[in-house]
Amino acid sequence: MSVSPSSRPPLATRHALPTRLLHAGLALAILVQLLTSLGMEPEEHGHAGNLLYTFHELGGLASLGLVLAFWLWTLARRRGSAPGALFPWLSARRRGLLGADIGQHLRQLSRLRFPEHGPETPLASAVHGLGLCLMTVMAATGTLYLLSGAPDPEAAGAIMLIHKALANLVWAYLIGHAAMAVLAHLLSGFDIREMWSLDARTKAPADLPPRAPGA
Repeated sequence: MSVSPSSRPPLATRHALPTRLLHAGLALAILVQLLTSLGMEPEEHGHAGNLLYTFHELGGLASLGLVLAFWLWTLARRRGSAPGALFPWLSARRRGLLGADIGQHLRQLSRLRFPEHGPETPLASAVHGLGLCLMTVMAATGTLYLLSGAPDPEAAGAIMLIHKALANLVWAYLIGHAAMAVLAHLLSGFDIREMWSLDARTKAPADLPPRAPGA
């Protein structure tokens, strides 16, 4: 069951402009990294890297800057998912809420519906937290390899091994994350355009209260 456009909430109601800008910038940087990795030729065996490799290096540095900015904004913002919601694994209460939310999603999907997205939907928040950690490790290992100055990937040892091993997870995360967003757009009141809106105004309905200090 799809949701008619007239029943969708106004754009830019759930996330502040810095959140949307950082989300868009990081998503585009990750996409550039994945696409350039398909055809890049690194500096090895006495040969200079090709142009795609140069773009991959620059994109990696940009990705690290964006992901660090996202971490700082996540800790500083007053509206949006609290850090505890992004990383529920150390809290028995949050793990219980996550399990219940997963069950709710499965039940709703079996009826071709999708649960409404709240300010701290446990499953969505946990997925975002995992993605943030994954992108941080990818950007950090790539930057460490670049700063090491090693011309041969083998010389980077464990750093490049981790970087390459996680690359497939980034592909899976990106595809899965996009697919879930499309499903939510089609089967609930969520409007996928919200996260890509550049409207500086952030409307705050009653069901989206500011985050409590220290949450």
